[in-house]
Amino acid sequence: QVQLVESGGGLVQAGGSLRLSCAASGRTFSNYAMGWFRRAPGKEREFVSAISWSGSSTYYGDSAKGRFSISRDNAKNTVYLQMNSLKPEDTAVYYCGAARRSGPILLSTASSFGSWGQGTQVTVSS
Repeated sequence: QVQLVESGGGLVQAGGSLRLSCAASGRTFSNYAMGWFRRAPGKEREFVSAISWSGSSTYYGDSAKGRFSISRDNAKNTVYLQMNSLKPEDTAVYYCGAARRSGPILLSTASSFGSWGQGTQVTVSS
């Protein structure tokens, strides 16, 4: 398995930006597609974004389209989530995951990911 550690969360005002990072270790990072999910209090886990192993394909959930951007640096074993124009409803714990298989349907489903980080809290104040 690959080990994942998220960072970059915090408290930000509505309209602000944050960049989340997810550092991987333990396996060949470039063999994995990567994704971001979030869970808000009292809500189901929600797909945010995903990226193929090469970075050539990216996918976004409806809440992220037009505001968030996912990228990866395989030389640094890190995937990023740039979040702009943040809203209070973006408040959640954000998790990154690693998947051995790719494709838009698979990567929007949490069960496709075999490894998860511990999560990082994002709080957006109004």
